[in-house]
Order: sequence, then structure tokens, then C-alpha cells
Amino acid sequence: MKFNPFKELNKFEKNLWFISVSTILISYLCLGGSDCLTLTASLIGVTALIFVAKGFVIGQVLTVVFSVFYGIISYFFSYYGEMITYLGMTTPIAIMAIISWMHHPYKGTREVAVHKVTKMQLIVMILLSLITTIIFYFILKAIGNANLFVSTISVTTSFIASYLTFLRSPYYALGYAANDIILIILWILATIEDFSYFPMIICFILFLINDLYGFYNWIKMEKRQNNT
Repeated sequence: MKFNPFKELNKFEKNLWFISVSTILISYLCLGGSDCLTLTASLIGVTALIFVAKGFVIGQVLTVVFSVFYGIISYFFSYYGEMITYLGMTTPIAIMAIISWMHHPYKGTREVAVHKVTKMQLIVMILLSLITTIIFYFILKAIGNANLFVSTISVTTSFIASYLTFLRSPYYALGYAANDIILIILWILATIEDFSYFPMIICFILFLINDLYGFYNWIKMEKRQNNT
């Protein structure tokens, strides 16, 4: 029997997904519907998030697809930091997360088993985040990345979020929520120069809402799994 992840969504999750998709489509049509790449990336992104929030591996698969699209979009606006981050860091870690999640299902279900981050894993995350931030700052500065400071912070939040996703921690969602806020700022700056990027602002506002729900749902998952 084939697995249909949409059937596993509750009423609230279906409404959240429908509102997110509808909002993206409306904003796209209001701007003349000329940027199909941005539209496609946004639709894949919000769909990925709702399934990641459920702890389904399909969410990570869609995250990989979104990362590729987003990396291409970032390249066109000279956000090389975003491009390098998503293609060189987020995508590989998402692929690793797919493998990790597939090997850690919760009691034979399609839901991933929630993991509590250890002190050593937390220390490793902090050290790697610092190293990644410093390296990327000088790389982005050398290649003339637009909005250098904000882009560098985005690298840090992206790494933390990806690392926690790989570890199957509920706090991955707070990492992505922080990254969403940074990206909203980045794309506001981009939209000031080219209004066609306005849908990306809408996209990451919706991402922020979905990620906050993801944190809420993963905390519920963690409590339920621990009690069981």
C-alpha cells in the first residue's frame, strides 16, 4: 500500500499547507507571474516544511529539492553566501538527514524518533558553527557577496538548523525560524532594488510560521514518544 503523506496531516496542518500555498500563488499572480523559478521553490519549500514538522522523511527529500532551487535563485541576485550555504552545506546535510531519519523510525512507524541532543553534540555544534561562520565570512567578502553581514549570520543559523535536523532534535525548528527572520531581512533588501523578489519575502514569512508550528509539533512528538 502506497504511503500518502497528505492523508497523515490533521485538519490544522492541511489548512496551514493550503493557506501557505494559496498565499504564495496569489502573491505570484499579483506580480504578473513572471518568475516561475521563485514560485516553484516557494511551493516546494512550504510543502517540505509541513512534512518535516510531521517527522516524515519525505520532508527532507523535498528540502534537498528546495535547496537546489533556492541556490539558483540566490545566484541570480549575487547572494553567493546563500547559494554556497544551500548547495554546499544545507543540501549535503539534508541528504545525511534523510539517511539518519530512515534509520531511526519511531517504533516501526513513518514518524522519525526524536533525539535529545547530548552535551558533547552541543559543544561540537557551537565549535563547528564558529568555524563555519569565520570561514564563510572571508569567502563571501572575497567574492563580493551582497549584504555581507546579514548573509554571514544566515550561514550560522542555517548550519545550526541543519545540524539539529540531522540530530532529530525539536530545536531544529527554532534554528530555521531564526534563519527565516534573517532571510526575510535579506530579501527585503533585495526587493528594494528589484520588486520582483517580493514573493521571496512572503515565502520566508510563511516558512517562519511553518517552522514555529514544526517546533510545537516536535515537542508534542517528543512527549508522546517518551511517555509511550
